[in-house]
Amino acid sequence: MTSLDKQTGTDEAAEDAGDSGSQAVTEAALFEAFGGIRGLIETTVPGLVFIAWYTVNKDIHAAAITALVLAGVMAVFRLARKDTVKHAFSGIFGVAFGVLFAMMTGNAKDFYLPGMLYTLGLALAYLITAMAGVPLLGLVLGPVFKENLSWRKRNPGRKKAYTKASYAWGFILLAKCAVLFPLYFWGDTAQFGWVTVALKIPPFLLAVYLTWIFLAKAPAPINVIAEMEAREAAEKSTAS
Repeated sequence: MTSLDKQTGTDEAAEDAGDSGSQAVTEAALFEAFGGIRGLIETTVPGLVFIAWYTVNKDIHAAAITALVLAGVMAVFRLARKDTVKHAFSGIFGVAFGVLFAMMTGNAKDFYLPGMLYTLGLALAYLITAMAGVPLLGLVLGPVFKENLSWRKRNPGRKKAYTKASYAWGFILLAKCAVLFPLYFWGDTAQFGWVTVALKIPPFLLAVYLTWIFLAKAPAPINVIAEMEAREAAEKSTAS
């Protein structure tokens, strides 16, 4: 084997290792941003408990209170483990709004209405920001990757990936709304509840998977935090 062959092999191995590392970081960042497996459970289980309880005894108040208590217990457990406060409270606030709507109107379907409206608004936000050239997903994930907004002008390949991913999220969430809103107005309450719970996880996993695909193939993020720290260190070195 010539020295050139050795160098080529080394470069290819380094490139493969870099690609693998980039994909691993992307996966970890996505899970951090969206709450991971526990986040999925915490946003799904209260709705599942609500519709299961309501299907059995048709008591809106008991079903709503049970779901709210369960969400509270999961939030307290997160706080006790010193997990992210954002994820601890986002689930309980969503359930609390659903409980408020259902108990005010006396309609069990309204337990899911705030979440549906939020999903619709989020879908539109993803699509509008993507069309405007400032994809929402880039705004959300930029700080997680320590690139902040550097992708907008300094990393066009990454901006393109964020735009594709934002379109994917928008259309997936719109498709979910296209199923749920007709059921909300014309479907049976129990049927609507079970379909709502069933559509909680699969669309989310599909959107996260597509995001991972787009970002894994995109250029690596520019770590602007490291750049700032390097500049500060250089300035201190020059001053001294």
